[in-house]
Amino acid sequence: MFDNEKRAFIAISQDAEVCLVPKMANRHGLITGATGTGKTVTLQTLAETFSKMGVPVFAADVKGDLSGVAAIGGNKDSVVQRVESYHLADKGFKFQAFPVQFWDVFGEQGTPIRATVADMGPLLLSRLLSLNDTQSAVLTIIFKIAKDESLEIIDLKDLQKLLEYVGNNSNKYTTAYGNISTASIGAIQRGLITLEHDGADQFFGEPNLNIDDLIQTEGEKGVISILASDKLMNSPKVYTTFLMWLMTKLFEVMPEVGDPDKPKMVFFFDEAHLLFTDAPKALLEKIEQVVRLIRSKGIGIYFISQTPADIPDSVLGQLGNRVQHALRAYTPKDQKAVKVAAQTFRANPKFDTETAISELGTGEALVSFLDEKGRPNQVERSYILPPEGQIGPLDTDVRKKMIAGSLLYRHYAQVQDRQSAYEILTERLQGTLSEKEQAAQAKADAKTQKEQEKIQKEQAKIERQEAAQKKKFWGAIATTVVVPLAKQVISAFFKGSKKR
Repeated sequence: MFDNEKRAFIAISQDAEVCLVPKMANRHGLITGATGTGKTVTLQTLAETFSKMGVPVFAADVKGDLSGVAAIGGNKDSVVQRVESYHLADKGFKFQAFPVQFWDVFGEQGTPIRATVADMGPLLLSRLLSLNDTQSAVLTIIFKIAKDESLEIIDLKDLQKLLEYVGNNSNKYTTAYGNISTASIGAIQRGLITLEHDGADQFFGEPNLNIDDLIQTEGEKGVISILASDKLMNSPKVYTTFLMWLMTKLFEVMPEVGDPDKPKMVFFFDEAHLLFTDAPKALLEKIEQVVRLIRSKGIGIYFISQTPADIPDSVLGQLGNRVQHALRAYTPKDQKAVKVAAQTFRANPKFDTETAISELGTGEALVSFLDEKGRPNQVERSYILPPEGQIGPLDTDVRKKMIAGSLLYRHYAQVQDRQSAYEILTERLQGTLSEKEQAAQAKADAKTQKEQEKIQKEQAKIERQEAAQKKKFWGAIATTVVVPLAKQVISAFFKGSKKR
């Protein structure tokens, strides 16, 4: 339950209520525990608590269970019994539904959610494509060329066409941008083919997500945005890169708000260990920067994983609000994880933290939140309050009706495909091809003209030769026939004249 001025009631111990101070909620948090110990229920309880504060929430629904928050709870006897045994109704607890907006990269279980390739940026895209340092550097050059030549990279076909164009004209760009190897271009292109095979190409495009659509309230409650992630988890890098992009987007877009009385938004990052697995140094530095600075934007980040050891120390030290569910120490590695988890809490002299972690039952947790001055409270062994919404997945037909009736669905459902790098470069390549064809035609025409001129010259030569032969023939006739005959006629004429 939530007191607008003082606290948010999250859990109950033998001695007291365990409460989260709203003003300290954007100091981030961590929910850890072995599989099946109640992390998802804790996530739902926290999400509902923030919603009642009027704080919008974004959460990835890895198993599909979180969707039940959209329906009225009380569907499990164990929950009803706990509410009665702790007299929670007297403290303001009531089963109720919460305002929910469903999202889905694939557009199947929620409103499609997209980003442009340019918005994703070369750093996150390099991780998504599993590129090495050299290939990542080439991808960064590709983005720089696109920016310098005003070529918008909206979807994967834009990037593919740009890679093709730059690869075919690499000599043109080497002096200004550095070496662009054919091998690196090929590696990036193969990575894009893999992305398409995994269906991740559906994430890239327009309309691009407007962050304001995640920061909504309905009445006095914050809207809980739920990302369907069961299918997305088949490609862990796509899942984690998408959530990292969203965190970065929030960091870049949200204005500075100083130290607000409650968060502007809370972001839950489930299966957080996947984010840090094999993450390059540059990405780890980016994550640390975002976590460190985003609280000044009023954004609280809550990581969910199995043990605190899954989170790098540089990030772990910034997660002030902690909920630790049970860990089982079956192996030396497990025992070490339990010890590390115990050391992250401010000890309580009433019990041994390390021992308690192994003894916790389902729904039970060690909880330590920051006090009003930002100091960690002593850890308390507590029972997390049950959710007021339904535990378990929402009915499929109900979910479909909610999605179809969403105004955001109508806005984002239709893919837009405006002129971008693909269309511009296609026209440019076609123009270049036309010039070549024109040059080839001009060359052919010149050759034809030369052949015609040669034929005309040969014809003129033949005509001159024939004229010469005719002249010679008639000259011979005149010499051998005409002249002697003329002489005879003239001679006969003069002889006749003399006789008369």
